[in-house]
Amino acid sequence: MIRPASPSTVHDNPFMKPMEWVSLALLAAVIFLVLPLCLDAFRLNLAGKYLSYAFVALGLVICWGFGGILSLGQGVFFGLGGYCMAMYLKLEASSVENTKIQSTPGIPDFMDWNQITALPWFWKPFASLPFTLIAVIVVPALFAFVVGTAMFRRRVGGTYFAIITQAIAAILTILIVGQQGYTGGINGITDLRTLNGWDIRTDSAHNILYFVNGALLVACILFAQYVKRSKLGRILVAMRDKEDRVRFSGYSVAGFKTFAFCLAAVFAAIGGAMFTLQVGFMSPSFVGIVPSIEMVIYAAVGGRLSLFGAVWGTLLVNWAKTTFSESFPELWLFGLGGLFILVVLAFPNGLAGIYRTYVEPRLTRRAKAPESAPTALPHAAE
Repeated sequence: MIRPASPSTVHDNPFMKPMEWVSLALLAAVIFLVLPLCLDAFRLNLAGKYLSYAFVALGLVICWGFGGILSLGQGVFFGLGGYCMAMYLKLEASSVENTKIQSTPGIPDFMDWNQITALPWFWKPFASLPFTLIAVIVVPALFAFVVGTAMFRRRVGGTYFAIITQAIAAILTILIVGQQGYTGGINGITDLRTLNGWDIRTDSAHNILYFVNGALLVACILFAQYVKRSKLGRILVAMRDKEDRVRFSGYSVAGFKTFAFCLAAVFAAIGGAMFTLQVGFMSPSFVGIVPSIEMVIYAAVGGRLSLFGAVWGTLLVNWAKTTFSESFPELWLFGLGGLFILVVLAFPNGLAGIYRTYVEPRLTRRAKAPESAPTALPHAAE
């Protein structure tokens, strides 16, 4: 029999604990103050690219860390969000004036190269910015809903679900590359210039997009935190630990798993759209199996049970990847692999586990020390 939570239990489960507010403030300070003040325009745009990957890691914490659903195909949703945004930007860059030297003016250049003479029907709605913004959320969510419903209602999970998501990533990559006339093929959608008339190629535009990206990431963290602290979040954790017991209690396990999978897909798609805006292109190289596995590594290094750890893990892994590739171009893969092995073997709970094991207890003891110190008795009046 499941008993309703008592008022004291609800009161003891706040939206965010004090240390979580501190973690959020520290992350926000790094994103909005430290990095913009310490990095030049090029490096700041690179950091914005890293933050776009953090959306995927954040979704994996909900999906994998809380729900126990390991998806090795999150690059699919990252790519869907990125391609939706890239289609709008490409149509805006493919005006009749900009493409007057083509055989068919007014369509993207790669379509003209592949002898397509009219804009495909599924491209036409992306001439609208409001439709594009909605599609960035809806298209990946619908795709995740279809996949999740089909899999979870048949109780497909664990390794089998991870392999299926890998297969979906491979299939979508092959489809994008094969349909070159409609998707840009292996090169992807490139030469993206303006967003509703605003030139996104300048340093000032990159700086603005960086702050927009950071604000969206903080908003997604707060929403994920709300899900974590809600009854839904507790059910997800219960499913991860004792799925059969949750099912026997009358809950729809398939429905909750599908929701977690869809939420992770939406987060990844937002990251993909922001990546396209900041980098200026989208290609199938961000959709396949390899980038999807890298995204899981981001969450594993940061800590798959920590929302803040996922962001720090993404920043650390990508910073190490850039540093190793610049300093040791022939050995950087070995260095990066060594970093992953070290974290997995020595710190299985990632950076968040290090913080909870060694740092948080000390901070807690220091905070309680002044409260527990005996107060001096007042001197007796002489």
